[in-house]
Amino acid sequence: MRIEAFLLGVIVTCSLTAGVFFLKFWRRTSDSLFLAFAVAFLIVGVNRISTLMVDRPNEASPWTYLVRLFAFLLILAAILHKNYWAKR
Repeated sequence: MRIEAFLLGVIVTCSLTAGVFFLKFWRRTSDSLFLAFAVAFLIVGVNRISTLMVDRPNEASPWTYLVRLFAFLLILAAILHKNYWAKR
């Protein structure tokens, strides 16, 4: 269990760091794609933190997958917006 918690902490750190970097890029360029990536990575990081705080973490919980699905759909929507709707 200790190694799983350690690795989950590494994933949390990487997710939150990526989110902060994308926030920095968004502030510099005002590109909505960077904002979507930042929000998605921060959501995934907070989701992983909540997994760490539970006594019996269950990665197979439907709520865990729904939160991750929301984050990935946010990225997909931002990509589609940038490539198709923003050009018009």
